[in-house]
Amino acid sequence: MGRAGALLVAGDVITDVVARHRGPLAPGTDTTASVRRVPGGAGANVACWAARWGGAEVRLLGRVGADEAEWHERELTACGVRPVLVVDEETPTGTVICLVDEDARAERTFLTDSGASLRLEPADWSDALLDGVARLHLSGYLLFSESGREFVTVAMKAARERDVPVSLDPASAGFIRRLGAERCLARVGGVDVLLPSRDEACLLTGLSDVAEATARLSRSVPLVVTKQGARGALLARSGAVYARVPAGPAVPRDTTGAGDAFTGAFLAALLEGAEPQEAAARGCAAGARAVAHVGGRPPARV
Repeated sequence: MGRAGALLVAGDVITDVVARHRGPLAPGTDTTASVRRVPGGAGANVACWAARWGGAEVRLLGRVGADEAEWHERELTACGVRPVLVVDEETPTGTVICLVDEDARAERTFLTDSGASLRLEPADWSDALLDGVARLHLSGYLLFSESGREFVTVAMKAARERDVPVSLDPASAGFIRRLGAERCLARVGGVDVLLPSRDEACLLTGLSDVAEATARLSRSVPLVVTKQGARGALLARSGAVYARVPAGPAVPRDTTGAGDAFTGAFLAALLEGAEPQEAAARGCAAGARAVAHVGGRPPARV
């Protein structure tokens, strides 16, 4: 059986502006689109899916601007998450514009203003946050600011001292390119589960074959679970891929947050005592559910 206790997620809380359009954007003129403002952020999305998909208590530590703090707290609470939000009086909540092309399998492009989310810092951490916690999950977006990297170091040290396992999702191929793969890898030492996307796994290793990349990463991380979208997931330990989990059937409307859904359901399953391969199957099911509706959070009922 799994360890009794809560899941603590530390990461980004973002306001998503999702614009769904058909066909290519028309430069210099109008492109018809359906536009919605919804709560998002990789860390927050993971927490919401974990709360909806499992039975454990889920807590979220994040930083938001005073402009939207109350709205985000209400939305997280409505998903069953216990929010622990640091309110930033100087910087507004981060905003991501998600451009979703309905004619291209709902593929999306992000325009990101990270705002307060990347200002999480060591002073926002307290070891008391780990009271009653069985697993700590870190959003990789924290790696993309100096204060965030310092926060990760402090949080991981505290988790090790309490023997709390740590997972991390690298979060963004674009930001990995900017920071550098070697610097990113240097920060993931000590995690027990790494959850990259296909592109992130290849970028972190410099390999073009996703299976080889996943296997390579598992030489330094005990368990690597690579998310491949419609191709399912790969699991690797000790330098070898040992399981391939198929994706669930889905008709995609918006792929925003599909990887977060996988991660949330996967972690919830681990807390319930599931083996990683079973947990990955639940993650694939959650990912299929996520792409069928607009936004990165779970629908009202899953």
